[in-house]
Amino acid sequence: MEGARNGRRLGLRLVRQSPQLSLTWTPTGTTKCGHEHARENLESYGVLRSARRRSVMEILHRRCAGLDVHKDTVMACVLIRESASGRKRKELREFGTMTQDLLQLADWLRDCGVTHLAMEATGVYWKPVWNVLEGEFKVLLVNAQHIKRVPGRKTDVKDCEWIAELLQHGLVQASFVPPVEVRELRDLTRYRATLVGERARVANRMEKVLEDANLKLASVVTDILGISERAILEAIVRGEEDPERLAEMARCRLRAKLPALREALRGRVTEHHRFLLGRLLAHVRFVEAEITELEGRIAEQMRPFEKEVEQWVSIPGINEVAAWSLIAELGPRLEAFSSEQHLSSWAGMCPGSNESAGKRRTGKTRKGNPWVRRMLCQIGWGAARSQGTYLSAKYHRIAARRGKKRAIIAVAHNVLVIGFHLIRNQRRYNELGPDYFDQLHRHRLERYLVRRLEALGNQVVIEPLHA
Repeated sequence: MEGARNGRRLGLRLVRQSPQLSLTWTPTGTTKCGHEHARENLESYGVLRSARRRSVMEILHRRCAGLDVHKDTVMACVLIRESASGRKRKELREFGTMTQDLLQLADWLRDCGVTHLAMEATGVYWKPVWNVLEGEFKVLLVNAQHIKRVPGRKTDVKDCEWIAELLQHGLVQASFVPPVEVRELRDLTRYRATLVGERARVANRMEKVLEDANLKLASVVTDILGISERAILEAIVRGEEDPERLAEMARCRLRAKLPALREALRGRVTEHHRFLLGRLLAHVRFVEAEITELEGRIAEQMRPFEKEVEQWVSIPGINEVAAWSLIAELGPRLEAFSSEQHLSSWAGMCPGSNESAGKRRTGKTRKGNPWVRRMLCQIGWGAARSQGTYLSAKYHRIAARRGKKRAIIAVAHNVLVIGFHLIRNQRRYNELGPDYFDQLHRHRLERYLVRRLEALGNQVVIEPLHA
């Protein structure tokens, strides 16, 4: 070899490369020097490794656990960091999701000395685990999007290890889980919203049956489940076919449409249509009875929060049902939210942040809590239709420039911010009036209107109007 002929020998040298250690042959001088150089490299590599071990992230929880929750199984990983030696010990175990299995999980965690544990929010499967462990440990429910692993390295064991590792260093953020009484209210209000949606679906099915029977009732009336409309449908189910008699069942303002109503009720109704309409009407009555029962239960459980309900209802566009939903979703006193910005971001009602290379991209809102967004948008439409209010003026001001949908989101965001300050400051809503924006920049508005009038060929002289 050329290196040997020149009086040098080849020595083994360790070269640190990423991501692993590689072995390379390099000329290192004589045999003695080569051995010393190799030893120095090995020692320096050991120093680097020990230095890396000493420069790890801060340990916040020395005994913690991560849970990977599924429908039938829970994979648990306990990480224990010894305070004296700093060594890490890991224990893995799999449990079922029956109550007895979860009690065994709690006993095992208690024996390991665990103080904090985290788990992903997996559908509704996290709730049984939470109910058993909530009282004994500091339990964190974590958004799965915030703790995603590297693709291609996902197993149940690795997932629970990763959750435990992040928790140990304080790199997970707990999701908002309200107290038990608020969670019960949330179940009731969400079930009521589901039943209201079911009532609307039944009404749509009923309209399809009417169209199949050549009855154009939905083309004349606004709501086919109104008082007059139900009387007409009940008569059709009983076998009445005369359009004149059916139209005479109309009440109040619907009687102004009698000629059109007679034409709409002239169809081809069969026994099949009557049977379907009868079943659908019975379904509607059942759903409405359930909604009434639920509202009574919700009103009973809302008695401790009557003051908060009054504060929310004082805002235009919010009725008692909307206040119930907001209290159930956000909590009665909004303790979980540090500021109005935090609340708006959690609810998904503020503009998103998407900037790269100094360019601001789309600012669409995040998904947030769908139940809160849904209710706030309904409140926004109600506030936009209110007469002589600040929120209505805000809606029309934005809708003229940005469109109705963006204006509704802006009004809903404003309602949420107003509610936050009302609850925190224990105050009722103070109406600013529809001319708030005009008075805010009064002189600028005057100059703008004068320029418009002068552009039309008018001479304008402004004189104050004295009362």
